Amino acid sequence: MSETERTFVMVKPDGVQRGLIGKIISRFEERGLKLVGAKFIQIDQDLAEDHYGEHEDKPFFDDLVEFITADPVMAMVWEGQDATRQVRSMVGETDPAESPPGSIRGDFGLDLGRNVIHASDHEDPGANEREIDLFFDEDELVEWERVDETWLYE
Repeated sequence: MSETERTFVMVKPDGVQRGLIGKIISRFEERGLKLVGAKFIQIDQDLAEDHYGEHEDKPFFDDLVEFITADPVMAMVWEGQDATRQVRSMVGETDPAESPPGSIRGDFGLDLGRNVIHASDHEDPGANEREIDLFFDEDELVEWERVDETWLYE
């Protein structure tokens, strides 16, 4: 049995503008993941630079920062067994053209620079915790039990 963990997800400005927040939340809920934190925010320059810090030396860094600060985002924390890997599987590839139908990017994304959603990288140990800490204080995350949890996991 996999370990229960929390992971960070963000509906980016293009997903917000296109009215996809509800559809995206529904997909994670239907999968059995539990929402433990959410906030609709306007990301400022400092937070954007911290969030994309790993790309600071890349030529597309300024475009990333400009895009993510252009309009509000929906920042969320989801919880479940192997949540980071589960979410990344549901999100699809970074390039929507390489994402299979049924994935969030495969269904809603058309362009690499406008791919609707961000999710913590399951191949980068600790990425989920770093990103959660950037966007949420501990007291903004809620401990609770879904009524169907006993039916989700052995």
